[in-house]
Amino acid sequence: MTTKAPAAVAEFSADSLEKIAYDSVKGIETQEPNDRNRLGFCVWAWLRDRKGTLEQAVQNSGCRTHVPYSEVVAIVSKTLQERGIKVV
Repeated sequence: MTTKAPAAVAEFSADSLEKIAYDSVKGIETQEPNDRNRLGFCVWAWLRDRKGTLEQAVQNSGCRTHVPYSEVVAIVSKTLQERGIKVV
């Protein structure tokens, strides 16, 4: 056993792509928290590379949500547009 405290977690700045991507999916209900993390990662990868469409990124995440993918795409798209990111 260790007696050391765990390392501190450094948050990303509010303007970073990582923070924007994960914030855009935080309100989506999923079966497990890891599904939301995987969705956030796929949105981040899409924002970084812009390969394919946002719809493809959401489907590629394979997240298990309680809402249809079309609604997930609408929620993420709206949140990104509120942050000033153009979603095509």
